[in-house]
Order: sequence, then structure tokens, then C-alpha cells
Amino acid sequence: MNPTVIAIGVLVLFAVYIIAAYNRFVVLKARIKEALSGIDVQLKRRFDLIPNLVETVKGYAKHEREVFQNVTKARSALVSAKSPKEKAEANDMVTGALKSLFAVAEAYPQLQASENFQELQRQLEDTEDKVAFSRQFYNSNVLDYNTRVKSFPSNVIANVFGYKEEEFFQTSEEARKEVKVEF
Repeated sequence: MNPTVIAIGVLVLFAVYIIAAYNRFVVLKARIKEALSGIDVQLKRRFDLIPNLVETVKGYAKHEREVFQNVTKARSALVSAKSPKEKAEANDMVTGALKSLFAVAEAYPQLQASENFQELQRQLEDTEDKVAFSRQFYNSNVLDYNTRVKSFPSNVIANVFGYKEEEFFQTSEEARKEVKVEF
């Protein structure tokens, strides 16, 4: 076999590998963006539910102003968050504020019996489950991507084309504690 043909064959294989590796990074990056978008959708749903929940509780607990202010402040932080880390921190703030709101609600039996409040609570629980799933999906995609960025030989392609590790969507230790809501 001619050495020139072998050299051309090796170069073609090398080029095919580079193209395939690059395209894999493009796909993984797109999946991360899609997954982050999924988190945003669920956080937006949560964001939209919070005012209804606050108004329902306000009707029964008018003197709990600080709790309502904390919920509003946490909700605003969620809107202004841009990076996954900022979104995780804002998510933790909302979780803490909602814990306080539900603690206030426990003191009002009429509120707990309210059909509107129970429906809002059910929707919020459903949204929390969806947020958790979206975060898991996002982190799974980030894990796949970061593994490629660090693994040889794809790390060479990543460095050449400027692909860097992505952040995981993590919560603080405080937010990891189980939320107990009893009515």
C-alpha cells in the first residue's frame, strides 16, 4: 500500500474525529441550555404561584408583614438571577421564604381548610417536584458535558475550541433539609 494513501487515510480519520468531537460538544452544550430553560420554566411557574399563595395567606394573617416581605424579596431575586449559581441561590431564598409562609399558615385552621389554599399548596408541591426533576436533568447534562471536557482525547478538542466546564445547579446545605408542611 502506498504511504501517501495511508497518510491521507489517517488525516481523513483524524479530521472525522475532530468534526465528530466538535459536534458532540455542540450537542451537549445545546442540551445544557435546554435543561436550564426547563428549570427556568418551572421556576417561572413557581414565581407565578407565589403571589396567589401570599394573597390567600394574607387574608388570614394580616399582621405577618415581615414574612410577606421576605417572600416578595426572594421572588424578586429569582427574577433577576442569571447564572445557574444565582438561580440556585435565589431558589434557596424562595424555599426559605415559603417555609416561613407555611409556618404562618399552620397557625390558622380556617386557612388550612380553605379549598383555595389547598389547591395552591398542591400546585406548589407539583411545581417543586418539577423543579427537582428539571435540576436533575440539567445536572445530568452538565455531568456528561464536563466529563467530555476533562476526558482525553476530547479535552484537546475542548481546549482548542474554548469549551469550559459548566456549573452544576446546586442548593445550599440549609435548602437541602426536608421541608415539613403539616396542615
